[in-house]
Amino acid sequence: MTYTQSIRPQDVRKQWVLIDAQDLVLGRLASLIAMRLRGKHKPTYTPHVDCGDCVIVVNAEKIHLTGSKLKDKKFYWHTGYPGGIKERAIGQILEGRFPERVIEKAVERMISRGPLGRQIMGNLKVYKGASHPHEAQNPVVLDVASMNRKNVRSV
Repeated sequence: MTYTQSIRPQDVRKQWVLIDAQDLVLGRLASLIAMRLRGKHKPTYTPHVDCGDCVIVVNAEKIHLTGSKLKDKKFYWHTGYPGGIKERAIGQILEGRFPERVIEKAVERMISRGPLGRQIMGNLKVYKGASHPHEAQNPVVLDVASMNRKNVRSV
């Protein structure tokens, strides 16, 4: 008789993964990051446990969007006051102070909401430039560009 393996939180082995986002397509990158964070690429995947890897993304400002999403796709938020809905194009966010929020928001919307989702999102580290402060963790470089030819778009 075979049993389904259910991993416990103390048995989880996390790996650090480094992804360079330069010229990668946003949606494809976000779905791959969400899968890695959730742990669905591992044979020991357990739905109620944070068994995914820690993901570091560098060069967030050099992400690529297909079509005319750079000017047409909008992010909305509400100030809390009547008539206080605000919007900003994704191109403005990428050119602004915090371009890493575009990747964070794309991944966050692919992760389930709730306490486990918030815990999983803590394992995502996104940085604007090519440097990051996680060298001590010895991250494994994941070459997303070579996985599929559609993952990369040139300008």
